[in-house]
Amino acid sequence: MGKIRPAQPVKLFVAVLTSIPESLAEVEQRLSTLFGSVDLRSEAFAFDSTHYYDREMGSPICRYFLGFSDLIGPEEIAAIKLKTNELEAALAPAFAAVKRPVNLDPGYLEQSKIVLASTKNYYHRLYISGGIYAEVTLHFEDGRWKSLPWTFPDFQSGRYDAFFTKLRKAYRSQLKSMCLLA
Repeated sequence: MGKIRPAQPVKLFVAVLTSIPESLAEVEQRLSTLFGSVDLRSEAFAFDSTHYYDREMGSPICRYFLGFSDLIGPEEIAAIKLKTNELEAALAPAFAAVKRPVNLDPGYLEQSKIVLASTKNYYHRLYISGGIYAEVTLHFEDGRWKSLPWTFPDFQSGRYDAFFTKLRKAYRSQLKSMCLLA
């Protein structure tokens, strides 16, 4: 029989989609209030692999990533997704130029994978709790990020790999300081 071990803490990040870049300061401030300080920010990435969100969010849309200093338990991601959904609704009146000014997708990184939370079920997603599902979106193998058949096209493109590699390096440093990584 295998020995049951507690899960290691993981590195929280939130992917932000918006066509209103001036909303980012408010988004980061509110996310920091909920989840602690941001220790890594990505550049703006054009969200041009699909036009799925253009009608409700406007265009052009950019994706940004925010990594958080405080590590979390992986089981917390469902509650975090519920909080980011509430925050999306709370921000809508402040940036009313479009129906949905921001789309907030929390996820976490561990040494070997990136997991995203979703409200949508599908064959590759597992139910975790509270109406929230999770999927492995990328995995780290042979020193690089690799996609899976269901990985979103923008994540498949490799454009986010440098950010996730920096986030992984910060995470591994945190694990070492906690004596959880040799």
